[in-house]
Amino acid sequence: MSKRILLVEDDASIALVITAALEAEGFEVDRCDSVAGRDRFLAGADYRLLLTDVMLTDGDGIETLGPVREAHPSLPIIILSAQNTLDTAVRASDTGAFEYFPKPFDLEELVRTVTQAIGMAEAAEPDLPQDVPEGLPLVGRSTAMQAVYRMITRVLRNDLTVLILGESGTGKELVAEAIHQLGNRRAGPFIAVNTAAIPGELIESELFGHEKGAFTGAVARSIGKFEQASGGTLFLDEIGDMPMQAQTRLLRALQSGRIRRVGGRDEITLDCRIVAATNRDLLPMIAAGTFREDLYYRLAVVPIELPPLRERADDIEALSRHFLVRAAAEGLPRRQLTQAGAELLARQPWRGNVRELRNFIYRLALLARDELVDAATIEPLLAQAEGASTHGSVEGPAGDPSDLAAAVDHWIADNALTPGTVYDTALAAFERPLFLNVLAQTGGNQLRAAQILGINRNTLRKRLVDLSISPEDVARRD
Repeated sequence: MSKRILLVEDDASIALVITAALEAEGFEVDRCDSVAGRDRFLAGADYRLLLTDVMLTDGDGIETLGPVREAHPSLPIIILSAQNTLDTAVRASDTGAFEYFPKPFDLEELVRTVTQAIGMAEAAEPDLPQDVPEGLPLVGRSTAMQAVYRMITRVLRNDLTVLILGESGTGKELVAEAIHQLGNRRAGPFIAVNTAAIPGELIESELFGHEKGAFTGAVARSIGKFEQASGGTLFLDEIGDMPMQAQTRLLRALQSGRIRRVGGRDEITLDCRIVAATNRDLLPMIAAGTFREDLYYRLAVVPIELPPLRERADDIEALSRHFLVRAAAEGLPRRQLTQAGAELLARQPWRGNVRELRNFIYRLALLARDELVDAATIEPLLAQAEGASTHGSVEGPAGDPSDLAAAVDHWIADNALTPGTVYDTALAAFERPLFLNVLAQTGGNQLRAAQILGINRNTLRKRLVDLSISPEDVARRD
C-alpha cells in the first residue's frame, strides 16, 4: 500500500529535516509551502497523511482545513505550529487532527506518530463542535505547558474523569475550567468545590445534599453539588484533604453513577463530568492509609500534571503582561512593563507559582506611579514581598500606613475613582496576605484566627475559599 505523505511547511530547513526523517522510514513525501499548493497536491494524488504547518505563505493552515476535511474525511492530519498557545492546540483538535506538535518538536516522536496515524486511519474520530468560546483561561507557550495543552485536547471529546496534579497556585482550577469550557458539557454548569474548606461533618451534605430533618439544623431539603452540576462539570479541588468516610461515599458514587441525599431513600442518577485536583502527593498517602487506593485509580483515569512556575520561566513575561491587562479591565490603573522590568520578574523564584505572580502584578498595578513600569519600580516591591515572606508579616505595599494612604490618594486623583472602588480593590490586594499572616500566627487554627480578626468563623471559611487559601499556603507562611 502507498505510504505517500503531503508535507505543507514554509520553512525550507524544517521541511528538509522532516522529509529526510520520513523518507528514511520508507515514506514518499511531497512538499509545498502554501494553502494553494496543498489544495493542488491533494486534488492530484491520494495521500495517506497530511502534515501541515499553521502559518503558511498565503493563509492559516488550520482555518482553511474545512474543505480538506469535506473532500478527504478519512485523511489523518498532523498539525505543526510555532504559535504554541492553548488556543492553537484547541483549534488543531477542533479539526479532528490526529495530533498537534508545537515547535520545536522531537523528530523521532513525530515519525512514530505519523506511522501510528496511518495505521489507525480507519478509526476516524468525530469532530468537536465549532462554537468554541473565546477567552481561553491558560497562558503560556513553554514546552512544559505544551504538554498540558495536548493532554487537555485529548479529554475534550469524552467524559473521562480527570485528576489534575500540581503545587498550590499552579492553576489547577483554570485547567478544570478549560476542560469544561472547551468540552462537550460546556452548555452545562461548572460547579467548583474546595473540599479542604468544608468541615468533615458537613462534606457529605455539601456533595450529595440532604433531606429535611436529616440532622440537627436541616430545616429544608438541600441540593448537593453533584445535582447542581447535572449536565455540566463538578470540580473537586484539594481532593487529598477529603475525610476517609467521605472518600468512601465518593467512590461508591463514582462506581455506581448514583447518589443518595443524606437522610434520603431515593437514588439519583448522576449526569456530570468529574474533574478532581490536589496539591498533595497521593501515593504516599495511599501507603499511609489516609487516601483510598481504589478512589485514586477511579479519579486518575486521565492525570494532568501542572508544572510549577519555576519550570516554565519562559512564560513569566507573558503571564505578567496578561495580568496587567486583566488588572486594568478590573478597574486598576493601566500599566505596561518595560523589557527590563519583564526580565527582572522572570528571574524571581515565585514559590507561590502563578497565584503569587498574579497577586504581585495586581499590587504593582495599584502602586506604580507611572504607566510604564521598569525594574526600578519593581525592585522595592519585590524586596518588600520577600521581607514579608521571611519575617511572617503581612504582605503589603508599605510598612507605614501613611504610605498606603498616599498611594491610594494618588490613585484616586489620577483615575477619578470613587472611594468604594478603591476599597474593593485594596481589600482584594490585602485581605489574602492578612489572613495568611494571622493563620500562620495561630498555627492554622481558624477559630482563633477568626477571633483575632473579629469576624465569624464561617465568614473566615468562606473568604478562605474565595481567596484560594489552602493549608499548604498557611504552612509555607509559618
